Amino acid sequence: MARVRRAPARKQRHKKIFQMAKGFRGGRGKLYRTALETVRRALVYSYRDRKVKKRVFRRLWIMRMSVACKDEGISYSRLIYGLNKAGLELNRKQLAEMAVNDREGFRKIVALAKDHIG
Repeated sequence: MARVRRAPARKQRHKKIFQMAKGFRGGRGKLYRTALETVRRALVYSYRDRKVKKRVFRRLWIMRMSVACKDEGISYSRLIYGLNKAGLELNRKQLAEMAVNDREGFRKIVALAKDHIG
């Protein structure tokens, strides 16, 4: 019966982990077991934060619109309500971009929303 030699497979496995741990400080980038723990945790964070990123950006867009709405004398929620009644299909990202860079266009959209509120 022949013995099993694991060196090539182990080397590949370790190499993959060390590649992912590149730039980590101290033992986290040099010691296999520590690097493995850190890489696993990093992968969990990266998976989770891809979801969180979407929430964070939505909050940012809403904040920017809310400030711009206050300048126009309307609340953010009333603006969204008016736009839905008007049937205007602009997403929050586009509206926030307009609120920051195209104030005149944003004013027109606010006026449209106000007209449909009543």
